[in-house]
Amino acid sequence: MDYQTLMDKAIEASKNAYVPYSHFPVGACILTEDDKIFTGCNFENASFGLTICAERNAVGSAISAGCKKIKAIAVYSPKMNNCYPCGACRQVLHEFKSDNGIDVILKNNDELTIFKIEELLPGGFNL
Repeated sequence: MDYQTLMDKAIEASKNAYVPYSHFPVGACILTEDDKIFTGCNFENASFGLTICAERNAVGSAISAGCKKIKAIAVYSPKMNNCYPCGACRQVLHEFKSDNGIDVILKNNDELTIFKIEELLPGGFNL
């Protein structure tokens, strides 16, 4: 699976976001270690602490399907270039990284930028 395809799926997922408060839609697309794809979008709640990020929504979909190792994730928002995962999402992604880590794919205009999760979360928490 090429990274542009993952980004295209993240872009599509962002169109389903439920963001009546922030008006900041985000979509995410995960590629698992066994080459399955899962998408997610953010959805807000009037009780802001209950809001779920696109990345964690996609991770939850993968986990519920039995996939627990992630190779790559594309994250997209039409509101900004390089829509980085928040700190909570970085830690969740760190928990489920494959043996080779996770490539985090962001979009900057027409160009894709790729980081390893360890670059975005050095010293991620492990038990």
